[in-house]
Amino acid sequence: MNWTGVIPALTTNLRANGAIDHAAFARHCRWMIDCGCTGLVCCGSLGEAATLSFDEKIAVVRTAVQAAKGRVPVVLGIASLSTTEAVALARGAAKAGASGLMVLPPYVYSTDWREMKAHLAAVFRATKLSCMLYNNPPAYKTDYLPAQIAELVAEFPTLHAVKESSGDTRRVTAIRHLVGGRLNVLVGMDDAIVEGIAAGAQGWIAGLVNAFPAESVALFNAAQAGDHARADAIYQWFLPLLRLDTVPKFVQYIKWIQGEMGCGSATVRPPRLPLEGAELVAAKKALSRALATRPTL
Repeated sequence: MNWTGVIPALTTNLRANGAIDHAAFARHCRWMIDCGCTGLVCCGSLGEAATLSFDEKIAVVRTAVQAAKGRVPVVLGIASLSTTEAVALARGAAKAGASGLMVLPPYVYSTDWREMKAHLAAVFRATKLSCMLYNNPPAYKTDYLPAQIAELVAEFPTLHAVKESSGDTRRVTAIRHLVGGRLNVLVGMDDAIVEGIAAGAQGWIAGLVNAFPAESVALFNAAQAGDHARADAIYQWFLPLLRLDTVPKFVQYIKWIQGEMGCGSATVRPPRLPLEGAELVAAKKALSRALATRPTL
């Protein structure tokens, strides 16, 4: 498992009736790889995991594995209401050919460290797959502190990375200080990537990459190489779109942009509904401006 580079948090292609379009999803996976992405994350928050059944998630993994053909590793997001289901999902991912797991806290129930650690331990021990902890306190109301992450690293040899989405780039420095080279830190918010790399992050679990993969890879590579002028030029152009990854309707925004760019469908599953009114106007304005000033790479 390679926890470095630009790894898309893939959207899940849906037909107009809400069914998964596996052929379109496979094409999308291949396009991400062709554009330089280093892995594929299936069924995360952006992939509408909460609206997918157990069997649908495993089917999505199989499609991604078949599309990747070993060129990049495939990761499944592990998010469930119960620890029992999370463990079963992890084992199902391993059988389906996944190379890694992105492990979230349980949906809805957010409690103390003792219970959260027990949940994670069960998932980490369920398979031999490489694991990435997903820390997103704004969304899931559970905050894995740097000292707690260090505790997990010391106990669980399959924990190799953390997707840090607290919004505080100082966390990158704090985690690296405690665990050194034992854990890769990946930025989990689109509009914090340059700051995260400056703090030492080695990867990016990205959202707008689904519509702009070439620009995402170019931005990451420039920032990592220390080419500040090139990175800043791309970043300043990209930021109005990247900020759409950090609002409540980020799924609708990103999938709408994909639809407009001809690289996906804007269809979402309820309770999400398509954009309308002022939100749609804002999306159109942001995309129009981006296309009018799109950088030459």
